[in-house]
Amino acid sequence: MTKKGKLYGIGVGPGDTELLTLKAARILKEVSVVFTPKSSKEKDSIALSIVRPILEERKDYKRLMLVTPIFPMIEDKDELEKIWTSASEMIAQYLSSGRDVAFITLGDPSVFSTYSYIQKKLVGEFEIETVPGITSFTACAAARNKALVEQNEILSIVPKIDDRLENVLEYSDSIVLMKASRNTSQLEETIEQKERPKEIYSVQNCTRENEKIIEGFSHEKPYLTTTIIKFEDD
Repeated sequence: MTKKGKLYGIGVGPGDTELLTLKAARILKEVSVVFTPKSSKEKDSIALSIVRPILEERKDYKRLMLVTPIFPMIEDKDELEKIWTSASEMIAQYLSSGRDVAFITLGDPSVFSTYSYIQKKLVGEFEIETVPGITSFTACAAARNKALVEQNEILSIVPKIDDRLENVLEYSDSIVLMKASRNTSQLEETIEQKERPKEIYSVQNCTRENEKIIEGFSHEKPYLTTTIIKFEDD
């Protein structure tokens, strides 16, 4: 009976290859299959671009199996469920044949990652290990050379704005707006009009060659943009 392979969910960090953990780099040099999801056929996988220098160090690089499933940026839950199921079944085939699989994801696999949906479908059937990575927002704070939170301060991470915004603004000391390209002018005005003293900055393409730190909200708003609001109450 063929021994089943192991699934690794690997966080590859925000963009700089040197920010990969030693463990992530080691595993990527050992697995038989690497899943590198991307948002459309036309776009390259950002996660793959981060780990490619590591993969190319492998003597067997040309024989390495690279699989690039499409995970479109849609909100149709039924359609997403079909996509996650299809990807999980594909990964299961490789694992059942005895091959170890690495599923790479930007940032950390436990923070707003597609990997979590794949993990849920395969848990209990295969051995799974999650390898953490540096998140975009901690990398942004490092780029700014400023603490994100201190002492008893509360950090809120917001993927999408809804009717909970007022409570988030009221009770958080620092707020991370993920996927800041979704920000509306109304949202930005609401935050800026809040009377609490604050510092707002945005980081585009953090840790990459074209990294850019902007005071306030980003008006260009490329995909890899994170905005941080740091309240400065006495």
